[in-house]
Amino acid sequence: MDDVDRKILAELQQDGRLTVTELAARVRLSVSPCHRRLRELERSGAISGYRAVVEPAAVGLTFEALVFVSMRQEDRDTVVEFETALAGIPHVLEAERLFGEPDYLLRVATADLAAFQRLYDERLATLPGVQRLTSTLVMKHVVKGRPFPAERTGA
Repeated sequence: MDDVDRKILAELQQDGRLTVTELAARVRLSVSPCHRRLRELERSGAISGYRAVVEPAAVGLTFEALVFVSMRQEDRDTVVEFETALAGIPHVLEAERLFGEPDYLLRVATADLAAFQRLYDERLATLPGVQRLTSTLVMKHVVKGRPFPAERTGA
């Protein structure tokens, strides 16, 4: 991946609806080479898809929490079973497996506190291998959905 590929990625992260012609102009390439590079980025997995960014409140998800999960057991079968079950819960927007304690961090969105409590009690607390759940409420997003930086190293 070179600097031109990084420019293509940066532009698409800002506006995934750009036409190839618009993209080519922004990265200063002719259309054919830009199109080839774009297809190669998709083929290689550097671009894994395109989607709309939806405002949670617009779809009635006004309550957000971070849930920390500590596992009782972390054998391979339990971890696979936990992660598979977790993937089937639509209100879990993101799930990260962590080193150390806790074992997982989940970002959850629901309509309100009552809906979160039901999700917490009925779904999250009953997941395989869970020992403890700890949650904190999101007050506000300071940095959200930031694109990956175009350059390789941070400042």
